[in-house]
Amino acid sequence: MPVITDQLPSPERRPLSPSTIVIFVLGGPGSGKGTQCANIVKDYGFSHLSAGDLLRAEQDRPGSQFGEMIKEYIREGKIVPMEVTVQLLDNAMREAVENEGAKGFLIDGFPRKMDQALQFERTVAPSNFTLFFDCPEATMQERLLNRGKTSGRSDDNEESIKKRFKTFVETSMPVVDHYKKEGKVVWVDATSSPDEVYKKVVEGFTKKGLEQLKK
Repeated sequence: MPVITDQLPSPERRPLSPSTIVIFVLGGPGSGKGTQCANIVKDYGFSHLSAGDLLRAEQDRPGSQFGEMIKEYIREGKIVPMEVTVQLLDNAMREAVENEGAKGFLIDGFPRKMDQALQFERTVAPSNFTLFFDCPEATMQERLLNRGKTSGRSDDNEESIKKRFKTFVETSMPVVDHYKKEGKVVWVDATSSPDEVYKKVVEGFTKKGLEQLKK
């Protein structure tokens, strides 16, 4: 496999500030991560980076030699090679610091595997904690099928959804369990209404010493 990180466009590397807050956001497909991240951005001022959105943008970027590969991995519900995902996140974080003065990040849908977590913390920045949305598979499938009616996303169909569930349980839950053992997980029941779920998020953030922006 080629050295992917040398072939993706990368801004001039500057070390991230040690005070930069990095929160991994995990949960099965359809657990409501995107909705809750939007609330957190509004109330806490963090920058929201979706690993999936970055990959989808890269697959459509004119001239990307990895576009077709990314498209195939996403279609099959497989995890894109970590070199690609970590480099895209690194680029996006540095651009946000440079252009927006970002001081905190929600990394949505990442890390999907333990080796991604270790690679990111070794080469980009350590994480403060992981925000995990716990939701039953049946609930998530119903949400995704409803979303698929209007989203236009190629992976919002029953076959892809089942593959994504299986991949999440087998590869991402070990990441959650790893950080839970380190006391670095805010575990949220995501089965209730978005407002109720967000109340639990705020409670968890408060326990971690994070305060909402003054309005």
